[in-house]
Amino acid sequence: MKLLFLLLVLLVALATSAQAIGWKLVNAKIRSEFPDVPRISTHELAAWLNDRTRPAPVLLDVRERAEFEVSHLRNALHVAPNAEAAVIALPKEQPIVTYCSVGYRSGGFAQKLRDAGYKNVLNLEGSIFQWANEGRPVFRAEVKVEKVHPYDRTWGLLLKKKLRATIQ
Repeated sequence: MKLLFLLLVLLVALATSAQAIGWKLVNAKIRSEFPDVPRISTHELAAWLNDRTRPAPVLLDVRERAEFEVSHLRNALHVAPNAEAAVIALPKEQPIVTYCSVGYRSGGFAQKLRDAGYKNVLNLEGSIFQWANEGRPVFRAEVKVEKVHPYDRTWGLLLKKKLRATIQ
């Protein structure tokens, strides 16, 4: 019985560690691919959105339409991952935060924006998966919901199981 318990503890630790290791590898890859794109943590973004003394950033959701329609950050605008920076008709000084599932697609779009002369662009580290994993709210239109599109079965492993929407 003691051996069984130790084995169970080890399996839980491995599963927890695997997700932590997965995030470390994903974030390292994004940093190496987009070294000139500054990042903002989910904690920092949440504080900024709650701070009434400074203008809120424009939130750009850089996922496919089907992902966005399952849920997104409140007041986010949808932008297709392959869109050109020219589709964004905002002042070049406008604070902008990009996000996607884990931060890779949004990192690429943030780089396009920076290359186009946008000066205040940040990529949300961990993106909507990390945001939701921390218990922060996601919305479908103006309605708070619980589920997030997992992108696919593999990437969805970085999202807590109870938060994964069923995909067809």
